[in-house]
Amino acid sequence: MIAILDYGAGNLRSVQNTLGELGCRYELVRSSEGLKEASRIILPGVGHFGQMMRALDALDLRGALLERIEAGVPFLGICLGLQALFEASEEAPEERGLGVYSGKVRRFPADARVPHMGWNELEVRGQSKLVRKLDAPPFVYFAHSYYVPENERAAATCTYAVPYTAVLESGNVFGVQFHPEKSGAVGLRIVRNFLELPC
Repeated sequence: MIAILDYGAGNLRSVQNTLGELGCRYELVRSSEGLKEASRIILPGVGHFGQMMRALDALDLRGALLERIEAGVPFLGICLGLQALFEASEEAPEERGLGVYSGKVRRFPADARVPHMGWNELEVRGQSKLVRKLDAPPFVYFAHSYYVPENERAAATCTYAVPYTAVLESGNVFGVQFHPEKSGAVGLRIVRNFLELPC
């Protein structure tokens, strides 16, 4: 079962529409019990880092989500769902991220126009599992004011004022800073690539 984690915000309808277009069955999940049944987990995210983390804690989902990730269940974080994988964010310094990876989510420099919104090209590194079977160069849709710095898990980067992680891949954990559900045929292919990964 594909679980879309519903913490009370996020771009759920667009993600649901994307999975529907791909002919996939899914469930909206708001409990740790629901997560235990999931064969894949998608965490969509729009809004504020602190609000997301507080909502996950209020629903008692943090521990269950980390357990499922550690158990090897394929996970896809979208936009804020990617940022949540890290320890902290400059958007809400007082809130703890999931801490799957060390590091802090940064705000774009003061001289950059934010939010960064629009279509930008992905700079793919090596053999990405998500960004494959695509016509080059792949353009996707972004809408964000904070970013994950470049790191060794970056399968693709983008540059807006600074280069940053646009696609993260590490074992069973995947994250995209852009919105595949708003990125047309390229976004559909990326979501399909995630769904076709072996469990």
